[in-house]
Amino acid sequence: MTLSERAAELVRAAFPGTWVVSHEHDDAIAELAGLCRDRGWALATWDLERGLAAPGIPAAGPGDGDAANAAIPAPVDGSDPIAALRALARLAPPEGDGATLLVMRNLHRLLGSPELVQALDAALARGKRLRATIVVLAPLVALPPELERQFVVLEHELPGRDQLRAIARSVATEPGELPEGEGLDAVLEAAAGLTRLEAEGAVALSLVRHGRVRPEELWELKAQALTRSGLMTLHRGGGGFDALGGLEALKAFCNRALRPGRPAGVRPRGVLLLGVPGTGKSAFARALGVEAGRPTLVLDVGALMGSLVGETEARTRQALKVADAMSPCLVFVDEIDKALAGVRSGGRSDGGVSARLFGSLLSWLSDRESDAFVVATCNDIAALPPEFARAERWDAVFFLDLPSAREKAAIWELYLGRYGLDPGQRRPPSPSWTGAEIHACCRLAALLGVPLTEAARQIVPVAATASEAVERLRTWASGRCLSAEVPGLYARPPGEGPGRPGRRVGRGDPSSN
Repeated sequence: MTLSERAAELVRAAFPGTWVVSHEHDDAIAELAGLCRDRGWALATWDLERGLAAPGIPAAGPGDGDAANAAIPAPVDGSDPIAALRALARLAPPEGDGATLLVMRNLHRLLGSPELVQALDAALARGKRLRATIVVLAPLVALPPELERQFVVLEHELPGRDQLRAIARSVATEPGELPEGEGLDAVLEAAAGLTRLEAEGAVALSLVRHGRVRPEELWELKAQALTRSGLMTLHRGGGGFDALGGLEALKAFCNRALRPGRPAGVRPRGVLLLGVPGTGKSAFARALGVEAGRPTLVLDVGALMGSLVGETEARTRQALKVADAMSPCLVFVDEIDKALAGVRSGGRSDGGVSARLFGSLLSWLSDRESDAFVVATCNDIAALPPEFARAERWDAVFFLDLPSAREKAAIWELYLGRYGLDPGQRRPPSPSWTGAEIHACCRLAALLGVPLTEAARQIVPVAATASEAVERLRTWASGRCLSAEVPGLYARPPGEGPGRPGRRVGRGDPSSN
């Protein structure tokens, strides 16, 4: 439902207060103004700069007097929102005749005043009797306790594809400026997740630079907007699966889940990647976005934490709303076990903030209807509550083990070619190396101008520095996770030494755990 449709329901139900979370106040007011025109309702607006403006307020009826007629259109002192609230009685229509909306922009900045809180409380009580609704436009919800139960909170949604198409056509009016067909689809995909003003500016910028609308400018502006918000960053470019050795079963699973032409209504949810540090979990997530042709949103859960009461929850909702608006996309959450480390304590150390953030994330993972494919990486799944990894939040949970000999051979070839090294030179023994350590060896050999065997002396593998943790992780994953290398469950036979990969077992085989 649109903002105007939801607002219309609340006004007809005589709700006196509506709090609209929006970063586009002009567009929200324009939408509410259209609603008032269609329904024959009166609309008044107030802000600190312009005071009270009441365009379209009907003339006062007989007996109201000239003073009332003059008072309604006259601007109220911009520094006095209390005067605007007191004018609500004069703005209200006669009993049973329509309704009035008083829209107040950024009022949350002033709600530290006890006098204003009391005036707003009194105005809400009058408004219910007078069929007058107070609408507060603000970028976040910041209600004092006295008013929490008197407001209904609405979200002003980001523009959808149809609205973005209309915005692009309203700016690119000359023939040939706006592509058609697949070119237009690419432009709309790049614009998804932008505000109306940002989309309009990006289209105009592309016309100035190239004389036609290209998706590159929209991607550029989108990346800047996400970075400014501090909630997400946009990763684009890089290599696909060809630049990533091994992990064949994981690659095949994700390619099939994200294939075009899936049955209608069947959407993939995502994968949870558990594994030894350095085995390519993060590299896989970035390569998957390129391979699937989807933008990759990197979500930093730690950055969602805010210092103000309710700020964390608001930032979490905003980040997930952006992910929904940009779908089809890929959402990458790196090392989620560390980001949500406080959840196991029940959030007692932070007043329950981490628990509420975790609850919002769990609900979104289960209930979202958008085509946002989530890839989360984890080094210690024991740090997360068990409900996080349950079915229908993820399509599968994969374990990325130390690479096998075949995988290591592919990784060596990949990085030797990337750094222009002699593929025929002797390679150091690497029974317990990860892909990151092979990468480091090749990079150091190129950097220092030494053979691979000499560069290997600078590397201590994680299987040696954290051998106990690695062995514990591999033991836990046996029989519980899918193998990223070969189809089926991951299993590690008893008595296997460090560095040797687990074998594949069938679904009916017993676990060795």
